[in-house]
Amino acid sequence: MKQVPLGNTGLMVSEVGFGGIPLTRISQDEAVALLRAALDKGFTYFDTARMYGDSEVKMGQALEGRRDQVILATKTMKRGGQEMTQEIEASLEALRTSYIDLYQMHNLVKPEDIEALSDPDGAYQALLRAKQEGKVGHIGFSSHHPDMAIKAIETGLFATVQFACNFVEDQAAGRVFGAAKERGMGCVAMKPLGGGLLERADLCFTWLQGQEGVLPIPGMQSMSELEEIADLYENRRELNQADLDEMQRIRDELGTHFCHRCGYCMPCPNGINIPKVMLFTSQSRRFPPQHLIKASKDFILHAEQSCEDCGECSERCPYELPIPEMLSEITAAFRDFMAQHGQA
Repeated sequence: MKQVPLGNTGLMVSEVGFGGIPLTRISQDEAVALLRAALDKGFTYFDTARMYGDSEVKMGQALEGRRDQVILATKTMKRGGQEMTQEIEASLEALRTSYIDLYQMHNLVKPEDIEALSDPDGAYQALLRAKQEGKVGHIGFSSHHPDMAIKAIETGLFATVQFACNFVEDQAAGRVFGAAKERGMGCVAMKPLGGGLLERADLCFTWLQGQEGVLPIPGMQSMSELEEIADLYENRRELNQADLDEMQRIRDELGTHFCHRCGYCMPCPNGINIPKVMLFTSQSRRFPPQHLIKASKDFILHAEQSCEDCGECSERCPYELPIPEMLSEITAAFRDFMAQHGQA
């Protein structure tokens, strides 16, 4: 697999990386086998995070003994200096390494996140100390908010930015990555498949191959997924008019506000499975009606009965979605869907 520079960091990375969230869904043995297979196929950039369950532990076991062949990236939500120091040490232990190539401040989305970067007792200063000690190679950040991401970029404090990038969310990503490239920063593309909503991997990665200087990090949990993505980079093709038309159809279908199934809105204090409810709109176009009604009825009607519009979910949503309003719209659409198919 082709190796490319990650901005001006001096790091050379595979042109597509490995995202570690789905490792939490598979066994230790499966994860180790998958990660080693990825390395054998030429993947060299591996991304995980403290909040991704046992993902760091699984990566540490899989990549031990081949540390010189990989670029390790992890991240944390912690904002205090002491907490950050503890997180770095925990990451080093879990990943079975003496240094981490890229440590990222995760999810900078609020003005106070940017203001806190100058706190002498804050997380950023702790990262600087870890860098001076050789425990961290470079400092980056991730964000889901374009304006806050650009503010963080403009501080000049970071070597990389991680932001959602796919052919549906191309405008926000273009703004963020454009600002980052002007400063020589590395650009890491999370959610290349729109959090799982974009099913045409060929369209997603063929489009991303045309985004110069952008490193996608798809999450993978099976050998078939790994092989499909590796094949798309080994056997490239150009987007044709039919592809472009299909991409536009998908954009029109999803609109500008859609759930990425990131799970930050959870847990709901009333037990609503928000990401599952949000899936109904797209699933209603793809699944047999009776099957979908049976699979969706309990948790959608629970949302209808239990949502108190408390707003906690919206406050936590990094995409600032009006979740209670969307839940109400979806439950109404679901009742209409049941009526259309004889289950009113």
